[in-house]
Amino acid sequence: MYEKFFKRVIDTVLSALGLLLLSWLYLILALAVVIDDPGPVLFSQKRVGRGKKYFQLHKFRSMKMSTPHDMPTHMLENPEQYITRVGKFLRKSSLDELPQIWDIFVGNMSIIGPRPALWNQDDLIEERDRYGANDIRPGLTGWAQINGRDELEIPVKARLDGEYAEKLRKGGFAAFFFDCRCFLGTIFSVARGDGVVEGGTGAIREKEEVR
Repeated sequence: MYEKFFKRVIDTVLSALGLLLLSWLYLILALAVVIDDPGPVLFSQKRVGRGKKYFQLHKFRSMKMSTPHDMPTHMLENPEQYITRVGKFLRKSSLDELPQIWDIFVGNMSIIGPRPALWNQDDLIEERDRYGANDIRPGLTGWAQINGRDELEIPVKARLDGEYAEKLRKGGFAAFFFDCRCFLGTIFSVARGDGVVEGGTGAIREKEEVR
């Protein structure tokens, strides 16, 4: 009941409020993006949704118009060269993700859930299949995001997404409070800038190897 009804009601109400109350911020950020690097304000990308169905995910554009499309940041050679000055701030603060509030409102995403994989991230999609994490609606943030984010290796990220999927399937107050835990954890993680590493997939292991 929680996953199929109450969670969707919460997503719809909170995303509608977010779109309304943050409209002024959307305008300011849109102007900043265009002034810094003329072109489209929003960046859309084909992502994997619930049941591995594709949808278009939206972000504020943080990279130059010359950046290769549909390629994960960690696969770009020297990704820093493609990021605009405003984009660097947007990515560090996670404000580039704000347009996904619309994706939540229309039902393609949830506030809490596994981050939607790119359509060509076969390794992540395959790993999530092992845990049933592709069977639930992807989210703006989730359990993996507050436990490492960009620094996590794909098998670890998929396992954490599977842990979240299992909690959600059990339903009830436990699932609701776990969503609250992820939401509050995200606020603290964003405030500290935790886990944001350009091209940083697997950076936690690299740090351990350096030590």
